[in-house]
Amino acid sequence: MVRAAVMPAPGEPIRVMEFEEPLMDEGSILLRTIYAEVCGTDVHLWHGRLEGVPYPIIPGHVNVGEVERVKGVVTDVNGKEIKQGEVVTFFDVHETCQNCWFCLVAKAATRCPQRRVYGITYSANEGLLGGWSEKIYLKPGVKVIKLPAGISPEELIGGGCGLPTSFHAVERASIKMGDTVVVQGSGPVGLSACFFAQLRGAYRVILIGAPELRLKAGLDRGVDVSINIEKVGIEERIERVKELTEGRGADVVIEASGNSQAVMEGLRMVRDYGTYVVVGQYTDTGDITINPHGDINRRHLNLLGCWGFEFTHLYRAIKLMERFHHRYRWHEFISRKYPLDQANRALKDVEELKVIKAVLKPAK
Repeated sequence: MVRAAVMPAPGEPIRVMEFEEPLMDEGSILLRTIYAEVCGTDVHLWHGRLEGVPYPIIPGHVNVGEVERVKGVVTDVNGKEIKQGEVVTFFDVHETCQNCWFCLVAKAATRCPQRRVYGITYSANEGLLGGWSEKIYLKPGVKVIKLPAGISPEELIGGGCGLPTSFHAVERASIKMGDTVVVQGSGPVGLSACFFAQLRGAYRVILIGAPELRLKAGLDRGVDVSINIEKVGIEERIERVKELTEGRGADVVIEASGNSQAVMEGLRMVRDYGTYVVVGQYTDTGDITINPHGDINRRHLNLLGCWGFEFTHLYRAIKLMERFHHRYRWHEFISRKYPLDQANRALKDVEELKVIKAVLKPAK
């Protein structure tokens, strides 16, 4: 039997339950879970803020594990065979159809109506399809990535879903060498966005958020300026950004806060003909009022949304982690490791910002 932490329904406590080991289909993989992420998405799931979730679910959409079994021959994107004993991660999005308009014409698989996501849109009744479990069943066709030499499981899970999500946001922002970049939100997405902005050639990176623990993590890794929202008011924050940019505002602002009210603030921080990227609004946190003329059109702004990430972002983000993990030390973001039976505590700690990164360690 396999133990897994199950989210029965929104608002209900997580329960550890036992499941049968899965029957292996040709081309499938069974992982022994080393670490599973507990992130803001899991908090949203717990509060029922996402649509189309087939509760009960086994959460955990970004994970790292050791290959326990492979049925048949399975290869990675480089054509290398996945073998028993190797440490891997996987792209949590599965079953995109590669047949619809979004997949084939728009090349935007994140909008495919058939896409399923491990730990989010698979029910626990369908099997071990989430990371909060001692084992994870990877269906045939799931895209697997071997951890590069020198990248520990802790490093990978320390980056978590924030790694490819922020990579996608920075890519969307088209940051140019010499740009000043503001990042709103100092959680895992915001922190990694700062790092990728630096690697993209930003002249100055300004991190806005709280608590101080998270801001310090950014400053320790090369962020130029931090602004603590618990100590500095909105108008003063905007004025500080203007002071640092000759009164114009930042070239690029990336919203990674998850707070809808941050959007209007961020729009006031970006310069005319600048770029504003919204990546943090994964759930509906409320409406804001925007004047299309004064706030966007007259200012000739580039206003972009950024939904999730695709395999290319995960793969390339891991390649950069391989190259720069000594500089950015994502593993140090792990504030605490929790056993399965403390999943409720992990969720509360993430919700209350007591940790930078919480991870479950399912194995006893």
